Amino acid sequence: MQKPFNKSVLTNVTAVAIIIVGIASEVSFIKSVGFFALSGAITNWLAIYMLFEKVPYLYGSGVIPDRFEEFKASIKQLMMEQFFTTQNIEQFIETEEQQGGKLLNLQPLLDAVDYDKIYEGLVSSIMESSFGGMLMMMGGTEALVPLKEPFTEKMRVTLQDMTESEAFKSALQHGLNAHKIGEDIVSKIETVIDKRLSELTPQLVKEMVQLIISEHLGWLVVWGGVFGGVMGALFAFA
Repeated sequence: MQKPFNKSVLTNVTAVAIIIVGIASEVSFIKSVGFFALSGAITNWLAIYMLFEKVPYLYGSGVIPDRFEEFKASIKQLMMEQFFTTQNIEQFIETEEQQGGKLLNLQPLLDAVDYDKIYEGLVSSIMESSFGGMLMMMGGTEALVPLKEPFTEKMRVTLQDMTESEAFKSALQHGLNAHKIGEDIVSKIETVIDKRLSELTPQLVKEMVQLIISEHLGWLVVWGGVFGGVMGALFAFA
């Protein structure tokens, strides 16, 4: 991964160049600006470096890797409390119900129904009933074959109408409680987040944070050099 210190190197080189010019010209003002600028830039660079890396004998360095468990907990808290709350999921489910007009698309379920098996069950029930003997005198189950296609078509239409009725929708919505669904989803999401966060290591957390803020941290070194130079100029005048 690209290191976030490109601006830092440029600032430090510029400060060193100012020092060299000051020494060569023997102008104390230029040397003061250069040394103060270098001091400010190096100080800020070291502070940034200490965020991500452990420096021997410097207490507090490597704070991000050392506190990666707290970072993981903060990530989970942010996601669960700001995004995946039970209330947010309930609102989403209720909005989808209102906008979609249907809680569920039951057409694939209706298409998967084995209407032939339903017909066979009906025939079996008839044959086992008191009408079975009478039907045997009329040709048995073969006499019912012409009824198979009208029966299956009528059953398909009846189920379709039933699932589209307001009474059925009301019963389905009552059974599928948005609050209960929301709680179940939150529980599953939390489990997934815990699993993913458990896979994070201090190194991964460090790289993740470093990648997010590296571009902006470089400017701290630049401004450290600028303000250090200004302080050096003021010191020289004083």
